[in-house]
Amino acid sequence: MKRLWLSNALCFYLASITGQVGATEPMLDSSTVDRGRYIAQVSGCNDCHTPGYLLNNGNVPVEQWLIGDSFGWRGPWGTTYPPNLRLFVSNMTEDEWVITANSLKRRPPMPWFNLNAMSKPDLRALYQFMRSLGDPGQPAPAYLPPDEEPKTPYVLFPSPPTKD
Repeated sequence: MKRLWLSNALCFYLASITGQVGATEPMLDSSTVDRGRYIAQVSGCNDCHTPGYLLNNGNVPVEQWLIGDSFGWRGPWGTTYPPNLRLFVSNMTEDEWVITANSLKRRPPMPWFNLNAMSKPDLRALYQFMRSLGDPGQPAPAYLPPDEEPKTPYVLFPSPPTKD
């Protein structure tokens, strides 16, 4: 069954006449969700945010996509872990996600500048896909400062070359 996309205003109107004020989140549109899945796949979101995705040549069930990972990325900035994106967006509206994604700045190796460059329709599709995945699950490990040794496996980045 294909779901219909409802604007936030129409959702608010329908919620108000049915007595469900506050339930203004639009229904998920299957073609938009499919577009979001494509964006997550080709833009590299799964490479870090889905455990085992890179090591299994992308052969990870979609039910496990974007749940974060305990594999760390260590460098001069400390150790970062790919967060659980399902959990990250679980309490955001679509509009809040678009605003956040357009201004997000993160530690390496997150290519936040690519997320900032995405179009609003692509960000909305990515949001709908993430929301369609269901249970947000548990958070990934927290950031560790440079002087703290990670207890999980990690990749070690060298310091960048000094500028002359």
